[in-house]
Amino acid sequence: MNTDLALVGPARTGRSPGTVIAHLTARKAIRSGVLWGYIFGIVVASSALSYVSIYKTQAQRHRLDVAFGSNNATSALFGPAARLQTVAGFTVFKASMTLIILGAVWGLLTSTRLLRGEEDSGRWELLLAGQTTRRRATAQVIAGLAAGVGALWALTALITIVAGRSSKVHIAAGPAMFLALALVSSAVMFLAIGALTSQLGATRRQAAAYAATVLGVSYAVRMAADSGVGLHSLRWASPLGWVEELQPLTAPRPLALVPIIAFTIAVLIAAVHLAGARDLGASTVPDEVHDTPHLRLLSGPLGLAIRLIRSTVMGWGVAIAVSGLLLGLVAKAAGGTISGSSLKTVFTRLGAPGAGADAYLGVAFLMVAILVAFSAVGQVTAARAEESAGRLEHLVVRPFSRSSWFWGRLLVAVSVLVVSGVIAGLFTWLGTASEHAGVGFATTLSAGLNVVPPALCILGIGALVIGIWPRATSVATYGVLTWSLLVEIIGGIGALNHWVLDTSVFHHMAAAPAVSPNWGTDAIMVAVGAAGAVIGGYGLTRRDLQGE
Repeated sequence: MNTDLALVGPARTGRSPGTVIAHLTARKAIRSGVLWGYIFGIVVASSALSYVSIYKTQAQRHRLDVAFGSNNATSALFGPAARLQTVAGFTVFKASMTLIILGAVWGLLTSTRLLRGEEDSGRWELLLAGQTTRRRATAQVIAGLAAGVGALWALTALITIVAGRSSKVHIAAGPAMFLALALVSSAVMFLAIGALTSQLGATRRQAAAYAATVLGVSYAVRMAADSGVGLHSLRWASPLGWVEELQPLTAPRPLALVPIIAFTIAVLIAAVHLAGARDLGASTVPDEVHDTPHLRLLSGPLGLAIRLIRSTVMGWGVAIAVSGLLLGLVAKAAGGTISGSSLKTVFTRLGAPGAGADAYLGVAFLMVAILVAFSAVGQVTAARAEESAGRLEHLVVRPFSRSSWFWGRLLVAVSVLVVSGVIAGLFTWLGTASEHAGVGFATTLSAGLNVVPPALCILGIGALVIGIWPRATSVATYGVLTWSLLVEIIGGIGALNHWVLDTSVFHHMAAAPAVSPNWGTDAIMVAVGAAGAVIGGYGLTRRDLQGE
């Protein structure tokens, strides 16, 4: 039946057979681009608005500039801190490198999912049964991915323009659009790199690993260039360095777009060429052939779940560890800037009174909580994907019940989230200890565990949706996460009704280590998540299995 739908789809919708693959890809890429464009825009807007709210006097801005303006360590990690005494300079410093990395990760994961991932699932074979070739189909996918990038840029630019209209921020529409272009340019390049590695790797996991290696090397080269050891010219050897050379808002250099555009075009041409030079299901780089099959973890649904998600979990673990380490490294310097009354007011509003490294980490751990929550959403959507892709049907025809599969997946997810919290606390402590910030191991470990309950609450909500409305799983879980993030950010910048604030799971998380974790409130969030999981598990046993 799926084959029939694939063949007659263009005729029923009136679309040309030559564009149906581009349309299907664009529909998926645009949904993802809109979500991440919203996140990009909110991060940029909150950075600009928080600056004018926190650093109101020139003396406060001068202290910020002294702490970070000539700090080689922060320049290596986040890029040069130019013009920190202005809204534009602070916004670029605060948001750019984080969003550039996130954009690159989004790009490589999206392109490998919609190219190599579709091929691995067998859907690519159905599409190629139509009036197309492998090269034309790959070109159509690239066109669909371009629509996703367009959505990412448009929403980022729109939110930045709206925030820039504030009389205190005052960022014009043109510079705001150029800033959005700079932020998404890494996504463009790594969409292309992901398209190329999708032809090189034998599986989506291998393709993503190859692209991630390029990202890691690019970041390392850029980091060396910005470390203040006389290697500034190395920026031009890194795609991330090209993005940095655009210098949006501070000293715009549109000519730096030339290597970005040339590189992207060259990589895409190579990807399309290689797509036609190999067989369907094959790879340009020969896959390793093992004489003995690896059957570990295949004795039941629990082991299978671990095996399916282990590479993704390792990636999230590395991201959380690196984030914790970076936060710990800058905690002492950042904590020293918390001396102005307006800054203390904002931190107090976010639940982190006082000053110093503890107060800074109390607010900074919100970023860790967001990463852990994204990991929870990833676990939920992965579980839903097992059902929508039809893999669950192969499990339940054996002597395994839906309940055992459902609770096994939740057990794995809970374990992953708890370990993520421990990793966050451990690596944050390593960073603070290296800088002698005076934050103890037990304090940072409890702060790491404190970020887990919001993620468990979102996990339970996702489990509930899987049980009663499975096709809305992705929208519901990402919706709860992004709404909670938006409410928490706006609540920190300005006043919000407490009823609105209470709708954010992050608002109920104590700002540890600035204050002690509120384990009672954490227990309530865990209980809400557990209740959702119980209802969702019951609903799963009472409904039919549903595909996409």
